[in-house]
Amino acid sequence: MIRVVLAEDQAMVRGALASLLGLEPDIDVVGEAASGDELLTVAARVQPDIALLDIEMPGMDGITAAGKLRESLPGCRVMILTTFGRPGYLRRAMESGASAFLVKDSPARELAAAIRRVQAGERVIDPALAAAALSAGPNPLSPRERDVLIASANGSTISDIAAHLHLSEGTVRNYLSSAIQKTSARNRTEALQRAGDQGWL
Repeated sequence: MIRVVLAEDQAMVRGALASLLGLEPDIDVVGEAASGDELLTVAARVQPDIALLDIEMPGMDGITAAGKLRESLPGCRVMILTTFGRPGYLRRAMESGASAFLVKDSPARELAAAIRRVQAGERVIDPALAAAALSAGPNPLSPRERDVLIASANGSTISDIAAHLHLSEGTVRNYLSSAIQKTSARNRTEALQRAGDQGWL
């Protein structure tokens, strides 16, 4: 039996996944979590072979959780299953040690087949997304530029961002200016939108 743990914040989606996978004769869903933080606790307890993670969850996101899970349970293979098929997400997931990256509109039988392939040591990536990631290129933003852009959401002022990140206002302006230039945007709001659409944040 392939022991699988699910991490998905939407209870109905998580329940549907568990039910579908439960119909497979060689797959056993041994744990469920609604957040990345909860996943780490559940996985430590049930010792799964495969962890199936969503990306956007409250608290710790799926990509961060994937990296931490690979550190704490190196024998557990990580699969990302998401609505958000963004090239930047794929790159970050692979860098975090994920073995698979699939979008949720794939047929259920393909998910079960992908779980078996990952358990056998293969990497499984949605082909259209892989092509998009290759054409999009790497994330141009530095970690600090990402931090400043994220902190600029919700209309935060330069002084708000500086206080939050413990930087000078001049440094924040420099990072924002650089991020705007790298995303070919007209302002920080547009830069935030473009970086988010690419999965760079």
